[in-house]
Amino acid sequence: MKLIIQIPCYNEAPTLEVALNDLPKHIDGIDTIEYLIINDGSRDDTVEVARRWGVHYVVHFGQNRGLAKGFMAGLDACLRNGADIIVNTDADNQYCGDDIETIVRPILEGRSDIVIGSRPIDQTEHFSPLKKKLQHLGSWVVRRASRSEIPDAPSGFRAFSREAALRLNVTNEYTYTLETIVQAGRERIPMQAEDIRTNKELRPSRLFHSMFGYVKKSILTILRTYVMYKPLAFFTILGAIPFGIGLILGIRFLIIFISDHSSGHVQSLILAATLLMMGFMTWVVGILSDTIASERKILEDTQYHARRADYTADELKKQLDEKEAEDHQEGVAEDQESQTKPLKPIRIKSDGGVQGS
Repeated sequence: MKLIIQIPCYNEAPTLEVALNDLPKHIDGIDTIEYLIINDGSRDDTVEVARRWGVHYVVHFGQNRGLAKGFMAGLDACLRNGADIIVNTDADNQYCGDDIETIVRPILEGRSDIVIGSRPIDQTEHFSPLKKKLQHLGSWVVRRASRSEIPDAPSGFRAFSREAALRLNVTNEYTYTLETIVQAGRERIPMQAEDIRTNKELRPSRLFHSMFGYVKKSILTILRTYVMYKPLAFFTILGAIPFGIGLILGIRFLIIFISDHSSGHVQSLILAATLLMMGFMTWVVGILSDTIASERKILEDTQYHARRADYTADELKKQLDEKEAEDHQEGVAEDQESQTKPLKPIRIKSDGGVQGS
């Protein structure tokens, strides 16, 4: 059983070694633990620090491409290098390294394919009151969209089985945390949360530069994720608003027209018709979006099988290369042995015959 711990990095030289030193070197049930960093266009000595520490793999981006792109690139590298379990953590040492065993254990025991570390949000001192409320709100929306019971959806401390990692596909450019939970819930991938601890803050978050930016990006991410994976429900609710108002105005016009026999209030009739059409067209968009979502599910299934075949081919090629290398070494050893083996002495008989000793 092979575990690879991946760490997305962007100018993390001051804190990376602290985070690496906190990672476990042995976990019961795991045969091999390896470490991987995703260098997301760092301009400092992040890669040098990682190599000096002894990181096994480095995924390198020439320029910063964002957390979501780095996360997916890390998963790809882990899968290609034969990971059975993948753990994602942060380079700022926000999460306690000893808790990696906590989130890996349910996967080892076959109880889950995705385990998400749930932070004590209300007890985290460096979270402002507004951020805590937004964290709870975002998690509630994600729970509704994914039909899961994950209390801390924005947490980046999580473990994936190989099977789960093969099925994940992130399209959001801001973060992977919310979308992967919704997708896992939609794909019915076994998923659970485990309580974890957090360390003291070593640096402020780089995902946002202000509370307004955090609020804006979080709302847009949640909204986009909900629309992508629950389009029919979203557009049904959205279309019900103008349709309901238009229906009320239309009934009002009919009541006035029947009771007063008046030909006035044409503006109300036009507005009612417009709102009814808007609501109806919104529902049509919802139906079309739901059809597209179904097609995307088929494409994701196709992508899963293509990935599986690709990584299997890589593993077979690696095994063949190792076998050829072993055969070559054995052949060289045999040649050296035959060259160093002493020759049998030969004695010549007096009658001219040859006799081996």
